[in-house]
Amino acid sequence: MKPILAISIGDYNGIGPEVVLKALASGDDLPFTPLVLGHPSILEFYGKLSAGNSNYYLAESVSRAKSGRVNVMAVDDLSGEEIKPGEITAKAGGLSMKAVEKGIELCQTGKAAALVTAPISKEAIHMAGYRVPGHTEFLAQKTQCKDYVMMLVSKTLRVGLASTHIPLQEVAKAVTKENIIKKLTIINHSLQTDYGIRQPQIAVLGLNPHAGDGGVIGNEETDIIFPAIKEAARLSIIAKGPFPADGFFGARSYEKYDAVLAMYHDQGLVPFKTIAFNAGVNFTAGLPIIRTSPDHGTAFAIAGQGKADSQSFQEALGLAFQLHQNKLITLTTPR
Repeated sequence: MKPILAISIGDYNGIGPEVVLKALASGDDLPFTPLVLGHPSILEFYGKLSAGNSNYYLAESVSRAKSGRVNVMAVDDLSGEEIKPGEITAKAGGLSMKAVEKGIELCQTGKAAALVTAPISKEAIHMAGYRVPGHTEFLAQKTQCKDYVMMLVSKTLRVGLASTHIPLQEVAKAVTKENIIKKLTIINHSLQTDYGIRQPQIAVLGLNPHAGDGGVIGNEETDIIFPAIKEAARLSIIAKGPFPADGFFGARSYEKYDAVLAMYHDQGLVPFKTIAFNAGVNFTAGLPIIRTSPDHGTAFAIAGQGKADSQSFQEALGLAFQLHQNKLITLTTPR
């Protein structure tokens, strides 16, 4: 029996359904059984617009899912007339989050091996009454996970974030010694257990330009980040830095490390997407379930036009399956 990967459809007015269908087009060749959480109307609508697989099977329960087919499970009522590519609606926001909730439930009960999430619209989910900054925080809340790290990963680069979806003016407050040690601990453990790296090496970026220039442009590096790195060493975590972010990425120094810890969202994601756009995957380290997603958003401007690139979603599916396989190896390897 192939493992079941739960796939939340994302905002159905964005490119999520299109990239899901395109990524699943190979059908029988997939090493897992896909279970799309959303509504059959969505697959029918976008199957006619794209070159993706529209040959789906309606599974009323996980036990009814068929291997070699694109299975779909309805999480809310929906008619084809309500699907409006490019528009931001509360209905689409609500369904996208109900799909995520169902995926979390399936993973927590062991009915699904992992959850792969298509992009949501933060504006649409707020219109639907959800008061969360994004996927990562919602997943942590629903799984009662206090310690987690949002990571973007590709074949050549892994970037974790010390702070995620917060205003830039609040970033400095989030840069504390305790938080950095916590993030380094989670990343180190994930690299060991999820990726099989026995002695990971992690690069840590500074907060200020030029990593503070010895206190001339800020003292977070000398007073907070460097002491956190020294404390992490006492916990057997190999971390180096803090490095100036511009020179670090410009010199491709990330190639020497297994992961990079950035201090805030854009400091890590701008260079990551420049280096690995359409090949990157969003991975939440530290969760009690496996969750991945593509590294792009809803792209409303091209929704429904058949132009969306599914490579990142394919990578997200592949990573979710690989992490599941690695977990099985970890559970069965004698200590």
